[in-house]
Amino acid sequence: MEEIKHDEQLLQTDTMDLNIGPHHPATHGVLRIVATLDGERIIKAVPYIGYLHRGVEKLCEDLTYMQITPHFDRTDYVSNINNELSYVMAVEKLAEIKVPERAEFLRVIMLELNRILNHLIWVGSFANDVGLFGTAFMYSFRDRDLIQRVMERVTGARVHYHYLTYGGVREEVHDDFEADVKKLADWIPGRVDEYEMLLEDNEVFRARTIGVGVLDKEEAINYGCSGPFLRSTGVPIDLRKLEPYSVYPLFDFDIPVGKNGDAFDRFKVRMNEMRESAKIIKQAIEGLPGGPIRAKVPRKIRLPKGEVYIRTENTKGEFGVYLVSDGGEKPYRLKLRSPSYTNLMYGSRVVEGMVLPDVVAVLASVDIVLGCIDR
Repeated sequence: MEEIKHDEQLLQTDTMDLNIGPHHPATHGVLRIVATLDGERIIKAVPYIGYLHRGVEKLCEDLTYMQITPHFDRTDYVSNINNELSYVMAVEKLAEIKVPERAEFLRVIMLELNRILNHLIWVGSFANDVGLFGTAFMYSFRDRDLIQRVMERVTGARVHYHYLTYGGVREEVHDDFEADVKKLADWIPGRVDEYEMLLEDNEVFRARTIGVGVLDKEEAINYGCSGPFLRSTGVPIDLRKLEPYSVYPLFDFDIPVGKNGDAFDRFKVRMNEMRESAKIIKQAIEGLPGGPIRAKVPRKIRLPKGEVYIRTENTKGEFGVYLVSDGGEKPYRLKLRSPSYTNLMYGSRVVEGMVLPDVVAVLASVDIVLGCIDR
């Protein structure tokens, strides 16, 4: 801080608190960040959450196990099927339900399509937030629409799918499903190449992302960060590999990681993840077995007394469900572990020392959904 001596008095600059949000387009929801500034330099940034709180955890205590599933579409509303999986796996583990192999393959296909949908909306929004308005955003929604059409034919919905259920999946796929999905799996890598061509060498994009929001690997782990946000530091933690579930062990895929942990690396990790998702989808559709799509379980069940914690690799990181049953038709307690929450807390920490415009770039690179934080 520059100090100037004037009239034998010591003068110095004052800090200022600036509210970013709660209604700000860059917060991607109702989020308030109080940034303490010294000029343009950020001294401290504190996120304030809770503006969107809907009490979904408490609400689930008054619903049957079947009625709960649609609410998981609305926590992180661009990772819908990935959220559903953690919940139905918790019910299946406590009830000792074995899922048919065909259902597991269909789950993986839909999960990875959903992962690509998430990363597409992220890259379009990210480009917007760092100042490249228009092209990438429009491309991302155009590409999302083609995937959503396929998923809509299966689930009957474009956004809130409610496709998974304990014991399998709700509906059998249509006759053209395999051909449609094969086309998508072949088409996606080329689209990823186009996004990279559009953004990687753009001077504005590079200036706003390279060296911006650099994560400390050890501190990120201590904060509980996960997903592409953590993997951008070079930590290859992916629950699909670390704690394999469903039929993921049957498929060959890599875990994309970064080197520097900056916003640019987070872009690269997500682009490569879409390529890996396409690989998984292609293998799953080629090996899709026949058989039932759902185990023979009643729609209204009573779980035995007990508790279970299930975590899966959401599109944003580790999404966990802690379920406690007292032997009734409704959960005694249900608690969610959100990757958006932990990633946001550390993301607000790393902007300290940067300039004000970097707050938007870093926040956008984290990839959060407030519905998953304010639950």
